[in-house]
Amino acid sequence: VSHYPLEFKDNMKRISATGMNPLELMANDQLTDYEARNLNINPALPYEDNSFDVVTCVVSIDYLIKPIESLKEVHRVLKPGGKVIISQSNRCFSSKAISMWLNMNDRQHLELINGYLQYAGFGKAKAYDITASVPGERFNDPMFIVEVTK
Repeated sequence: VSHYPLEFKDNMKRISATGMNPLELMANDQLTDYEARNLNINPALPYEDNSFDVVTCVVSIDYLIKPIESLKEVHRVLKPGGKVIISQSNRCFSSKAISMWLNMNDRQHLELINGYLQYAGFGKAKAYDITASVPGERFNDPMFIVEVTK
């Protein structure tokens, strides 16, 4: 499963991924390369310095037990002027999320991510509410993007 638009595969020179599940990575047909790795055990990213224009973290920042170390690695592999885009919602596997996350509201999540980014060497981030509203539905899953430039 990929969270990127379908046209990315045709328009991007390289789409790399690092994740815990090698089968999911292998099944993602948008990737040009991937590395299965548990960033909670080894937060080092397997990429050269200054090698990416954009780094994304899709609904998984809440599972990292060493988020600042991981984001320092993101800073290292990002080119100057590159962007970090972190998506997050309040839906998660409560057995996998860090306990602090489970006791926070959406605004606190966004402030925490901004803090992680600043401690990792980035400037102040911008947050966006991209929650989709479905007509006739009472409940919508909140979805947010946090973005910062190196």
